[in-house]
Amino acid sequence: MAGEVFDCEIQARLRDINLGGHVDNVEAVRIIDEARIMFLRYAPLTTDDSAGLLAAVPAGVSELMGAQRVDYHAEMRFTPFRPFLLRLWISHVGRSSFSVCTEMRVAPDHPPALVAESTLVLWEQAGAASWPVTDDVRADLERYLAPPVALRERR
Repeated sequence: MAGEVFDCEIQARLRDINLGGHVDNVEAVRIIDEARIMFLRYAPLTTDDSAGLLAAVPAGVSELMGAQRVDYHAEMRFTPFRPFLLRLWISHVGRSSFSVCTEMRVAPDHPPALVAESTLVLWEQAGAASWPVTDDVRADLERYLAPPVALRERR
């Protein structure tokens, strides 16, 4: 990887499990969404107290999901007191959007059970239009810039 990565843990919950005994796909998306919020709001940027990749985005601008692709590579079963391990980074920064890549593991020594790429659009609510990424925001995002996650080829 070229840039930094953000690692976090999301605790597995009983509600994550479906009748088949494994993590439901809807809950898996909820888990990666929760990790993405942690990444965008709390990833360290400097040695001072500022944090979060979107710290330089002004009030009134939010991120909207533009696209999301998720590939499942292995079954994820609930294990009490074992969190899911997530690694996130930025794979693309555009004019008013950026893409976040995610790998989700069930244990440190396991390959990713799930990989995802999510494209978010910065949206100015007052103007009801996309908000162009400023140089400050671009610099924060690019600190975590690395190649995209490998997704299966579409057929």
